[in-house]
This record gives sequence, structure tokens and C-alpha cells, in this order.
Amino acid sequence: MAVISTGNHPKALWPGVYAWFGARYDSHPRFYEKLFDMKDSSQNFEEMVQQTGFGLVPVKDEGDSTSYDSHAQGYVSRGTHVAYSLGYIVTREELADNKYEAVSMNRSGSLAFSFGETRNHVGANTYNRAFNSSYTGGDAKELCATDHPSLAGNQSNELATPADFSESALEDLSIQIMNAVNPRGLKISLRPDVLIGPNELVFEFERVLKSDLRVDSANNDVNALKHMGVIREAVNNPYLTDTDAWFVRTAGVESGMCWFDREGIEFKKDVDFDTDNAKAKAYMRFVAFWGDWRAVYGSPGA
Repeated sequence: MAVISTGNHPKALWPGVYAWFGARYDSHPRFYEKLFDMKDSSQNFEEMVQQTGFGLVPVKDEGDSTSYDSHAQGYVSRGTHVAYSLGYIVTREELADNKYEAVSMNRSGSLAFSFGETRNHVGANTYNRAFNSSYTGGDAKELCATDHPSLAGNQSNELATPADFSESALEDLSIQIMNAVNPRGLKISLRPDVLIGPNELVFEFERVLKSDLRVDSANNDVNALKHMGVIREAVNNPYLTDTDAWFVRTAGVESGMCWFDREGIEFKKDVDFDTDNAKAKAYMRFVAFWGDWRAVYGSPGA
């Protein structure tokens, strides 16, 4: 049995074949890398443990003892790796009739395409379920919620009033991000970084982020979002299913949106003894989940 280990990206599988297949249908880039911090793993599962930190330092009066605080463990987020595998068969007759090369190239190209699509779908589904209470994280809340529990009371990474994407809505969410606090209620340096939305918002993203003046206004005001460089990058992801939901990934969170690759894409081929058919398959194992919800803020749309 021949085994080919190709790392984590399906284009590394049979590169010449993939180029041949791509001449018929181009594949999308690795959108999931824009949605998560990419990491490697050597375990069956990964855990991200929240630490609550300390509160503000109190005044110490002369002669009094120092006050002591507790650096407690918060909620735990666990992601267990999921295995994915798919293969194809080339019959003995196809091999005998010298059709192997064309057939194999077609099917191996299709297999590489499927692996790339699967990774993009899995990554986007975390965002597609961001407002769905059936899919919760370590704090028993969905990714984007107005009531994430903390020692300082409930906190929010969702617009208080759901709004479609607009210049003013993005400004409101950016202000909310910049006012973020940690689990003890202390201010943290959280910053808007990457704007994420479906293809339906691609032109609105361009207008809002690239216009020198304010969008849809007769006032001669500068576009503060552009001039201040609030958003580093805009990504329109075709795998997002809600046509008016949009998100902002933040900078300043260590363990937020994380993708762990446990085993990179591996290709194997062999010949079946009973049928003399040639078999080929590929395999990968990974998990995508979040630890700190402060890594993403969003709105489900109006």
C-alpha cells in the first residue's frame, strides 16, 4: 500500500491532477484560515481554560494587611477531533483498457476538491451557527450572545439591537469591541480586525470601507472607518448561509477562534486482491471551535 502524507491543504494532494481538474471548475481559496487561528494538535481533544484574572488593586491604609484575591478557573471549552475520509475505485477493466490515467486523474482531482470543500464548509458552519442556542461553547452560550456570563455580570458580543450591515452599524459594533472588558470587568485592549460576511454583502463592504466620504449621506463628512483604518481586512465567504449576518474578528484575544489539525490530509492507494480493482482514499482529522467568545462580535441582521 502506498501512503502519501500531504499536510493540511488538499491542493498539496496530487498537484498536477488538481491543476487539471481546476481547469474545469476553479476551487475556492482556504476561507477557513480567515475565520480561525490555525494550530497543530497532538492529542485526542483540545481544551481552552478561561482564567478570571484579578480585580482592581485596592487602597492599602497604613499598617493594614495586603488584600488577597483569587485567580480562579473559569469555563472550559473542549474540542474533540473529528475524522473525515473518502475514496474511489478504478476497476480492473479500466486499468486493462488503458483508461487508468484519465479516470484516475478525474477522480483524484474530484477527491482533492471534496476535501477542500469540506474544510471550508466545516469552518463556515461555526459562524453559520453563531446565533443558534443549540450550538454552545464552554460558557453554555452560543458564539454570539448578549448574555455571556462572567464574574462581572453578563457581557455581550452581539449588537443589542440586531442590524443589517451599514456604516453606522459597523461603527456601533466597533465601539462595543473597543469597550470590551475581561471576566472581572477590567478594560482590555480589544480591537476590530477582520470584517466577515456572505457574498451578498460584498458590494456594501467595498462601499463602506473604501469611500473617502460617508456612505449614503449628503454631508461632507470623512469616512472615519477608512481614515482611521479600523478594519484591516474584509472577507466575503461564500460558505456563509445567512445573507444578512455579519461578523468582526478581533485582535487582542489569545485563545479565541481556533482550528486544530490533528492529522493532515493523507492519501493512500492499493489494489483489492479479490477484484483487482485499484482503490484510493484520503483521510484527515481536525476540530474547529472557540474558547474566548471575545474573538468574534456579530449581528444576525435586522
